[in-house]
Amino acid sequence: MSIQKLSILIPAYNEENTIQVILEKVQEVELPNNIQKEIVIVNDCSKDATVAKVEEYMVANPNMDIRFFSQDKNMGKGAAINRAIKECTGDYMIIQDADLEYDPQEYNLLLKPVFMDNADVVYGSRFVGHHPHRILFFWHSIGNKVLTTLSNMMTNLNLSDMETCYKLIRTSIAKEIEIKENRFGIEPEITAKLAKRKGIRIYEVGISYYGRTYEEGKKIGWKDGFRAIWCIFKYRFSS
Repeated sequence: MSIQKLSILIPAYNEENTIQVILEKVQEVELPNNIQKEIVIVNDCSKDATVAKVEEYMVANPNMDIRFFSQDKNMGKGAAINRAIKECTGDYMIIQDADLEYDPQEYNLLLKPVFMDNADVVYGSRFVGHHPHRILFFWHSIGNKVLTTLSNMMTNLNLSDMETCYKLIRTSIAKEIEIKENRFGIEPEITAKLAKRKGIRIYEVGISYYGRTYEEGKKIGWKDGFRAIWCIFKYRFSS
């Protein structure tokens, strides 16, 4: 499979402390076969210095292909990703949170099924393989397993981590998906809509996970879990 460009989509909300660090980590990644990187950042109306930090980084790194957009109002992670998908131009796209929970060096792990078997979609699972996994919240892990199991029952997939941030998707397929969820419900929505596509080749690979506590900036909460359950059933039976 020939890939010319990978689009890295970064939704950002109040990430002034980490946005430049994650951009530096993305810049350091060496992709195989001379694949180029396009970084698409969507600022979700941050109230801190996120915008200034991004603009400062862009000035200091003029050779990086960074496209920066800002939402007129805070609309949520899903809305920011939806905007980034519409703006990106790569052959494949991957979602990269602006925090430091996921390691960009592992893009190459997700690309391997594309090269080996022409994968259309690759999920990065935090729960398989031998990669480092920060130990944090017991009930979060139980909730994730419940959501993934429910999603698998509705989609007939056998994923181990439906809620993962790292979803590598062929861009032409991603652009055909009409995303309706503005917040974290985007994870089960995208999964349900990908599962409905006939002939799609979905893979899963193990990745690392360096999770954050709420004191360190984690944003997802129990209300998002209930919304995810609603989305799992909603998008099983609707488009």
